[in-house]
Amino acid sequence: MDVLPPEILAVLALIALVAGFVDAIAGGGGMLTLPALLWAGLPPATALGTNKLQGTFGTASATAHFWRRGALDLRPLLPAAAASFAGAALGALAVAHADPDALRWLLPALLLGFAAYFLHSPRVGDLPAQRRIGPATFAATAGAGIGFYDGFFGPGTGSFFALAFVALLGFDLARATAGTKLLNFSSNLAALLVFAAGGHVAWTTGLVMAVGQWAGAWLGAHMALRHGARLIRPLLVAVSVLLSLKLLVDQLGS
Repeated sequence: MDVLPPEILAVLALIALVAGFVDAIAGGGGMLTLPALLWAGLPPATALGTNKLQGTFGTASATAHFWRRGALDLRPLLPAAAASFAGAALGALAVAHADPDALRWLLPALLLGFAAYFLHSPRVGDLPAQRRIGPATFAATAGAGIGFYDGFFGPGTGSFFALAFVALLGFDLARATAGTKLLNFSSNLAALLVFAAGGHVAWTTGLVMAVGQWAGAWLGAHMALRHGARLIRPLLVAVSVLLSLKLLVDQLGS
């Protein structure tokens, strides 16, 4: 499509900056950027592909910051990242052959349940808890399954990954957030490649937003490491609740 006017691109870049900040801490940045892209006039498929482009930069920025600060050990998570990539590619391909509407009623209930878990579970905090499964099982289940969901539908992926890290691997919230960004980067990249192959990416718009995403995600990752569970827990709860309400309102209005 034609390049958007400069003032529209500026608004999208600002929204991407805010979304990158929120997404680096608690996920849910797409709740801001995808409606913004649709508001700017992009067709739905192009909006989805462009959202994956700018989101890939944001998750890359947060992942790099967590890794440089020593909060992310890449090696044990590489199998899960590979599984997330494969799952997301399959999910993005499945979009063309299935209707995701059934998820729109189930997802709000799941997100509200996750919000209650993050709010009340003693496993959620600054200290690690007991691990329930091994890395290989985690990769085959949470990595591939949530990756598929991200490629197929997407909202709440960050919350799903964070819950999986805390509940299954016993990570503290800061490590769970860092691991979430790595796996989310992998799933975003896979979905982006599928959308790009289909010609559903507005490159100029996505790259302008990527600048805002990169900066916002760096700042969000910095704040997450500095404040730990005191910041991450309430933001995870707020994002999960707001996203569930938005999905319910969208479904009731459709």
